[in-house]
Amino acid sequence: MHKKVYDGSVERLRRPERLETMQVDRVVEICLRQGDFKTVLDCGTGSGIFAEAFFKRGLTVSGIDLNPDMIAAASKYVPHGSFKVGHLEKLPFSDKSFDLVFYAHSLHEADDLSLTLQEARRVTRSHVIALEWPFRFKLHGPPIWHRIRVGQLRRKVQQVGFSKLVVEKIGGQNLYCIEI
Repeated sequence: MHKKVYDGSVERLRRPERLETMQVDRVVEICLRQGDFKTVLDCGTGSGIFAEAFFKRGLTVSGIDLNPDMIAAASKYVPHGSFKVGHLEKLPFSDKSFDLVFYAHSLHEADDLSLTLQEARRVTRSHVIALEWPFRFKLHGPPIWHRIRVGQLRRKVQQVGFSKLVVEKIGGQNLYCIEI
């Protein structure tokens, strides 16, 4: 079972200073450079910040989140999107349904990183891209479920059968581009 579910104000998730810190437009532009994507699954969609950005660039967007309030919020920003309540470890979508599976600060919330990556690989035709804050022992304490180390992710990616992991730095965040 997941350890946390956001229960605060959706509006706080969409504050301008938060969006600036997350560098939404830059992240989406980098993601779209990775391939000719038409469909995207936004995992841990939250209030739909990234789902909306992908939608505005012409992609067909689906999303999944544990919190029904977040799904309702995301649906407001992405007309005709397909949003479902569910877990990252068991995606309620068919095999090879999406060109891109995207995680924005949610991959670290997975109870089982290997299973989460297996599910992502199952539903994507091409890429998985994850935006995460890098693990820093001094800032974040011991390596527990809320942070991912690059080496840890690299091992899991290889174990699941992806062919390539590229790490790009964006401000204080890592953008992990994972290919089949």
